[in-house]
Amino acid sequence: MSRLDPNSMSRPYAPACDRNREPILDVLREVLPASGRVLEIGSGTGQHAAYFSACFPNLIWLPSDLPENLPGIRQWIDDAGENCLDPVVVNLLSDDLQLPAADALICINTLHIVAWQGAVNLFAAANECLAPNAPLVLYGPYRYADRALEPSNVEFDEWLKARDSQSGIRSFEQICELASRNGFTLSQDRAMPANNRSLVFKKAP
Repeated sequence: MSRLDPNSMSRPYAPACDRNREPILDVLREVLPASGRVLEIGSGTGQHAAYFSACFPNLIWLPSDLPENLPGIRQWIDDAGENCLDPVVVNLLSDDLQLPAADALICINTLHIVAWQGAVNLFAAANECLAPNAPLVLYGPYRYADRALEPSNVEFDEWLKARDSQSGIRSFEQICELASRNGFTLSQDRAMPANNRSLVFKKAP
């Protein structure tokens, strides 16, 4: 949940972004290409786009989100690298989702917010916009068939569904099946802080 940045009371701020950016950065350093364009889906407040673009000066960083969130993302531009582009509109629930061409795609804390159709649309569009062997990185909580959902994520899932019955913590197995149907293979499943995971998929050659 975002609120106003205490250091700049006019721009949106999510404390979780400050807590998870370093662990996510460790993953991105392993999987992002040396050059090219990274498309970030669901940039939210814009904090991750600002931070990661500054950390990867040789990559072009393209933030995206719903139209109402773009002004907030732009308010973080002073903290971003010069390689951070102006955010573009991406609605995962669009009937005909098309994404800009990219050399990597990341999606942080988004798939449990949108309806399942958003995940379906994301993988289909990613198959069209990414080159062979390009990474698709997902970050967030997931439920696994072979173990119970963590108590904190049980509460989070209940909160998500109370605010929107179409949202909720997604099944790891269903995400992997969806990825496979669209030409992606899982290359990494890493435990992250606060019962989150980083899932890295690669588009088939």
